[in-house]
Amino acid sequence: MIPKVNFLGRAVSRLIVGDNPINGYSYVPSIASGEGMLDYYTEAHVIDLLRYAEILGINAFMPLGNEFMIRAVRHFRNAGGQQDIIFQSYPPADFKLNLSQMTQLRPLGIYHQGGTADALCEEGRFSVLRERIKMIKGEGIYAGLGTHVPETIMRAEDEDWGVDFYAACLHNSRKRSAEDSELKIDGTSTIKFFMEDRPLMLQTIAAINKPVIAFKLFAGGQVFLNKPKDQIPSVIASVFKEVYSAIKPNDIAAVGIYQRDGDQLGQCAAAMEPC
Repeated sequence: MIPKVNFLGRAVSRLIVGDNPINGYSYVPSIASGEGMLDYYTEAHVIDLLRYAEILGINAFMPLGNEFMIRAVRHFRNAGGQQDIIFQSYPPADFKLNLSQMTQLRPLGIYHQGGTADALCEEGRFSVLRERIKMIKGEGIYAGLGTHVPETIMRAEDEDWGVDFYAACLHNSRKRSAEDSELKIDGTSTIKFFMEDRPLMLQTIAAINKPVIAFKLFAGGQVFLNKPKDQIPSVIASVFKEVYSAIKPNDIAAVGIYQRDGDQLGQCAAAMEPC
């Protein structure tokens, strides 16, 4: 049984579903390409994934607020689906318009997408983030901030940006050059995630009082590189032990799932019992 905790006033499973594979974001492209992910994840397969998550006791979904995901969530709910939704903003869209689209589905929370939040911080445009957090809260919805940078969380707390929760990536590729962050697998380049980043973000998550969603637990799948299939369950269990023993008791974690070639979600659910 997957444990549930009080997260933003709701009983939310400590493991929730993320959506990077659904949107074609692959960090091990020679094994699972972004094109293959996009081809597999039709709306019907997204809805199947969310229904299966409910069967396993996972009751929240963290999608990007793009048109495809908004429609899929709407149709899932129209068919009786009960997942709580925690949206992340969709950077190509105008923020105010995107906010109005997401709020129509009355999500549990909405958080400012991490990559664009980090870029705004690097440009010193902190006031933009504060105003957007205020806009979300003005809709009567819990407002979050996504980031890959531990220092951004501490700054938002120290300066009281009004954040209700954080979505915290365990890997901070922004502190490295593009060349240093590049991983080549069978000649294919992608972002490389460094394991030494993880303790820094886990310490930050534990140090603040606000609730947090930890993500990139499996480093975009890179923790499974060169691991035989029979070792995958033990790798998942080891990662969950690392993360859940470090974050706060009411914090949760999101994992991206690609179900085409196997039951990744079932494997993750099976590893959650000790957590």
